[in-house]
Amino acid sequence: MKRTAQAHWNGTLTEGKGEITTQSTILNKTQYSFKTRFADGIGTNPEELIAAAHAGCFTMAVGAALSQAGFTPGDLDTQAVLDLDMVALSITGIHLELKGSVIEGVSEAQFNEIAEGAKANCIVSKALNVPITLTIQYA
Repeated sequence: MKRTAQAHWNGTLTEGKGEITTQSTILNKTQYSFKTRFADGIGTNPEELIAAAHAGCFTMAVGAALSQAGFTPGDLDTQAVLDLDMVALSITGIHLELKGSVIEGVSEAQFNEIAEGAKANCIVSKALNVPITLTIQYA
């Protein structure tokens, strides 16, 4: 299986602009620029898309692991916070914040163990070479 995306850029780093399109067209000529990446411009940026991909992958992995353990997942919500070092121009880590609703038969300890496993084993986590941290709220 292959997934594709395309990017187009025109102009200088600070004054130029570009568009990103994904295979599914959920992003279709979506604007990105220096301002969307490093200031408050309208559009997206690569780091935001990495955070979104990680949040989606991780949350789906938690749901899958719960199902494989014989539980019916309830609401699972994740925020991925990507840290970008503006001096070194590098991603220094991603912090996942998971909120899960009580799932019948799952103790908090079991939920935490499943979430930690998903953090280590989701496809996007495995692709990233940065520290990944996790906080869990199970209520």
